[in-house]
Formats: sequence, structure tokens, C-alpha cells
Amino acid sequence: MTWTGVFPAITTKLKADGALDVAATQASIDRVVANGVAGVIVLPMLGENASLTQAERDTVVTAASEVVSGRVPLLCGLAEGSTGNATAAARNYKALGAEGLMVFPSIIYRTDRRETVAWYRAVATASDLPIMIYNNPIAYGVDVDVPILEALADVETLVCIKEESGDIRRITDLYNAFGDRYAVFCGVDDLILESLALGVTGWVSGMVNAWPAECVKLFNAGRDGDLATALPMYRLMTPAFHLDTDVKLVQYIKLAEHFVCGAPEWVRPPRLAIEGEDRKRVETIIRDTIEGLTRLS
Repeated sequence: MTWTGVFPAITTKLKADGALDVAATQASIDRVVANGVAGVIVLPMLGENASLTQAERDTVVTAASEVVSGRVPLLCGLAEGSTGNATAAARNYKALGAEGLMVFPSIIYRTDRRETVAWYRAVATASDLPIMIYNNPIAYGVDVDVPILEALADVETLVCIKEESGDIRRITDLYNAFGDRYAVFCGVDDLILESLALGVTGWVSGMVNAWPAECVKLFNAGRDGDLATALPMYRLMTPAFHLDTDVKLVQYIKLAEHFVCGAPEWVRPPRLAIEGEDRKRVETIIRDTIEGLTRLS
């Protein structure tokens, strides 16, 4: 697997009654692959991983493997509470066709540094799949920082970090500490251009679900130093990218997909569809982005 490029965190499409919409999920995956993404991640937090049953998660991974069909690498989010469940999930997702894992910290307990090292070491040795460490201390209260990564540097299957601490300085700290030992991906949509300037090789993006071709173009321009192309796009899309950092990012990104390509916007409780002034505000941002991108094209 080449750890470069845009890897969308795929939303799991649902029907109005809350049931899985496998056909719509596959159509969404096919759309982003056809528009040039470098990899696909199913069952991220954005994919409502924690709201699905294990049978539903298995269905999503199997369906994704069918539609990706080797065109790009397929990663699967792994979000579990216990170490035993996490190691079993790693083996299970490999059997279902995943080619890599994006591993959350324990989602039921805030591990300290020693426990975090033990967690990632256990999951990493449960299979031979390459692993992207999902570092999102804002959401999960666990920061996979430089000392933790130093303790894990001997684990060959830990190959990538999705950096979502919100501190742009962390990227330089990682490169200073490790060189190219770990691939570093930006995990925050509204920090992608800054992150590219500091050397990240990839981007795990939410809004690429709505605008895959545009996000790939932005990433490539930023990576290549083409600011004449990247800056106008980034400034235009940043209000929409800010939606990726809100607690309601699942609702917001699904709404953007709905307006851009007609994908279902349904979410599973306890999430509820946005309404009232919040919906009006987000609709305005999405429509302004659509219109602006049309003008730029």
C-alpha cells in the first residue's frame, strides 16, 4: 500500500427507517474511486461505526470490498472497547477483504500512555494488516503523542498516523522525531493546506464524500506547491470544511452529499437530522460552496 493521497472517510448510507442502504453505500464508494481518490476508509467515526451492529459492519466491509475490487486500497475503521474485541475485529476485517485498518484508541476508556502502547501493540500483532493510528484526542481523550509512538516504533505494522490533534505544530514534531518512520496524514479538513506545507503525504477527509474530484484537485495542487490553484479553492471550501470539525459532522457531511449528488442524508439515532436554523445555516454553506466551485471550474 502506498500511503499517499486522498483517503475519504466514507459515510455509511442508511434508509429512512434506519436500515443499511448497501446499494447507496456502494454507489458512494464507486463515485469517489472514479473521481481519483487514492484509498477508501469504511467504518470511520463518520461512518457511524459505533451505531452499527457487528453484522452490519461486516456487511459494509464486504460490500465495500466488492465495489472497490482492487482499484484502490480498502481500509476499515476499528473502534472497540476491549483489547480482546479489538484483536478479534482485526482478524475479522482482514478475512472480509480489508487491506488495512484505521485503529481508534479504546472507545470506552481513556488509556494512559502505558495502556495506549499496549493497546496498539496488541491490535497490530493480531494480524499482518498495515495500520493507520487514529489520533483524535479532542474526541476520544487519548493523545498518541511522540513518546507513545517512540515506544511503538518497533512494531512494523504500525505505519501511518492520522493526525487530528488540531495542533499544526504536531506534524513538524513527528517528522523531527521519526523522519519517515511513520507516514503522516492530515485528519482535519480545514487544516489540509497548512498540513501539506509541513509535509504530510495524505489526507483522511470527510467532505471528499461530497466533492471528491475537487478535493483531489486541491490536495494535488497543495502538494505540488501550486498555490495559484490551491488557495482560491481552499478559501472557498473552508466554510464547508469547518463542518467536518463539528460534533454534528455526520449530519452535515451527509447533507452535503445529499445536495451534491442525491445521496440519502439519513442518520441513526441518537443522531437526528438537523433542522431549523441550524439546517438553514448549513444549507447556505453547502449551496455557496456548490456555486463557488462552479464559478472556479
